[in-house]
Amino acid sequence: MAFKSFLKATLPNCFKVKIIDAIDPLEDNKKIVSIKHSTSCGHSRLALSDISDPESSHCMSDLSSNTIIGSNLHIFTHAQLKVITSNFSSYNFLGEGGFGPVYKGFIDDKIKHGLEAQPVAVKLLDLEGDQGHIEWLTEVVLLGQLRHPNLVKLIGYCWEDKQRLLVYEYMARGNLENQLFRRCSSSLPWLTRMKIAVDAAKGLAFLHGEEKPVIYRDFKASNILLYSDYTAKLSDFGLAKDGPEGSDTHVTTRVMGTYGYAAPEYMMTGYLTTRSDVYSFGVVLLELLTGRQAIDKKRPSREQNLVEWARPLLRDSHKLDRIMDPRLEGQYSTQGAKRVAALAYQCLSQQPKSRPTMSNVIKLLEPILDLKDIPIGPFVYVVPSFDCKSSGLDNGGNLKTKESEEKERKNKVHIISDEDDKGSAREKRLSHRHKNQLKSATVHSDTYLYRTLRQEFR
Repeated sequence: MAFKSFLKATLPNCFKVKIIDAIDPLEDNKKIVSIKHSTSCGHSRLALSDISDPESSHCMSDLSSNTIIGSNLHIFTHAQLKVITSNFSSYNFLGEGGFGPVYKGFIDDKIKHGLEAQPVAVKLLDLEGDQGHIEWLTEVVLLGQLRHPNLVKLIGYCWEDKQRLLVYEYMARGNLENQLFRRCSSSLPWLTRMKIAVDAAKGLAFLHGEEKPVIYRDFKASNILLYSDYTAKLSDFGLAKDGPEGSDTHVTTRVMGTYGYAAPEYMMTGYLTTRSDVYSFGVVLLELLTGRQAIDKKRPSREQNLVEWARPLLRDSHKLDRIMDPRLEGQYSTQGAKRVAALAYQCLSQQPKSRPTMSNVIKLLEPILDLKDIPIGPFVYVVPSFDCKSSGLDNGGNLKTKESEEKERKNKVHIISDEDDKGSAREKRLSHRHKNQLKSATVHSDTYLYRTLRQEFR
């Protein structure tokens, strides 16, 4: 009651609204939010809690005030977001997750005074989906208050009638899941994978290191977004929960998350700790090592669950080659791979207390970026999914002319006629080589560039 009186005094107009569709009847407790004590910055922070009281809805204009979460969020109208996304055009469609579809847009001070001109990602709540007002409010409350280089930046939000929208910074390379598993894309180089792992670990460590820890609860490859330089940031905080306080060892909550990533003790008991996130991090670390998804029904039955298949092999360095991503083509640090495998094994322990903290994970991962035993292939620059023929460019990147095309055709005919007498054996060898050639030629060039840049900036 004291807390409710506090909210009424702080948010005077917020208790007149009743949001019937916003409440999940299966949530555990009877409180909508609780106030956390002073943060490291010296400001009081609105903490997360189970939300289930329909009489205690928040006024979002008050939530964006300095009193509660600071003045760093912009409030958009639905009409403004329709304008910046061209009426949520399919041309601007970026993807869809558990919350709903995401569209690309562009904002500047013409849309709203004080806005920095930049591309953005606009996420709409799917009113027929599994998530709702509670998850939307959790994102606003959490990301409206927390800022970190490895958490995606929330720019603003919209709340009109049943519409719930969120506006984020735009992450040019999409999510890790697409970058790592999409067949049409080039393979992520080893050092890029390790940089992503370190960045993601820093994001989790920041959440866990809060005075009142935040448990992410849905750490997975699709929730790790990548900037143009492959800086990784955590996104989708709708399932985040406050960690245990005082003498409590865990919080008990309804089991949610993603099968294959969720910790086994959480799946069985609903007991949630920061070590639950560490287990999920271990799964992603295993995905980065193997190039395989956590759950893949297309593989043989014994290999469909990545953890069950790969974890027994992590302790034997002689068997590590059997699980390493073949698309890396051997371009990785052997010592680094052994260390990552050992760390993944710890993170995936069945006993939560045996898992390392995320701060210790960072200490173990960062030195791997400096290891020198990575084989360096020849410098070859390959632009993924780029076809010179269809683009009208020649192999030098110049615009093709009719004369150059005719010359190229004659040269091709001449080469074929000269090679005809050498028999079909060579043709078979070439055919076999091209058939088995991997699409990850950029591994060599990207690894070389990454190491060169690191040396230059030291």
